[in-house]
Amino acid sequence: MGNKGFRDLIVWQKGKDLAVEIYKLTNEGNFAKDFGLKDQIRRSVVSISSNIAEGDERDTDKESVRFLFIAKGSLAELSTQLQIASEIGYLDLKVYNDIEKRLAELGKMLGSLIKARCQRS
Repeated sequence: MGNKGFRDLIVWQKGKDLAVEIYKLTNEGNFAKDFGLKDQIRRSVVSISSNIAEGDERDTDKESVRFLFIAKGSLAELSTQLQIASEIGYLDLKVYNDIEKRLAELGKMLGSLIKARCQRS
């Protein structure tokens, strides 16, 4: 691992970048008025990179994996919330599909990191 800890993890970088984009996206249009869904989506997306960071800073791989699984759960929450947002007309279909591709990539990356950490312990 590099000298920046979790910040060196590409999965963390991609998760953090997605959070910044989601924050910007939810400040526009119908999202700006729907405080409940906007808040839930924002909490889910922030939870992804936050739990990756927390897991990476844990003392054992077992503890680390627990937080990586929480991040994966937050990914599923976000996917569900974005599908709802798309179906009620808050998200353009192209934007939704692009984000879903990124979520799938993050899920694969998290799965690989979990597998690697499990094999080390």
